[in-house]
Amino acid sequence: MEQRGICASNTHKMPQMSKGPQYALSQAARLLGVSSDTVRRWADAGRLLTTKGANGRRVVAGPDLAAFALSLADEPESGRTSARNTFPGIVTAVKADKVVAQVDIQAGPHRVVSLMTVEAVNDLGLAPGVEVVAVVKAPAVVVDLP
Repeated sequence: MEQRGICASNTHKMPQMSKGPQYALSQAARLLGVSSDTVRRWADAGRLLTTKGANGRRVVAGPDLAAFALSLADEPESGRTSARNTFPGIVTAVKADKVVAQVDIQAGPHRVVSLMTVEAVNDLGLAPGVEVVAVVKAPAVVVDLP
């Protein structure tokens, strides 16, 4: 089995013969919120471990992809917050009446919608095309399988 790249986790450098899920590079890209080209570059540069799957194409073992995703989350972002759910993105729409505004944000593959006062929108200078970071604090998270 051909190996490319290194594992994001320092606990092992060689791929494990995993019976768990394996992801095509396009699937890994979707899960990481980046393009397939970015995932290929990471693999070619040795940042992300890949092996050849049964069909001869490169795949990423589920545990290695999870470790890599965590390593990306540890990369510093601008600003500091106690919130763990931050989504860098771009404003795609602002719909406002006299008091309340709806701000739509595209954060990678995620659409985040925020309701806030028009005063806050004006103070922040929010408009389509403005780079933002959506910070989500919620009491519950629902997890579904695709």
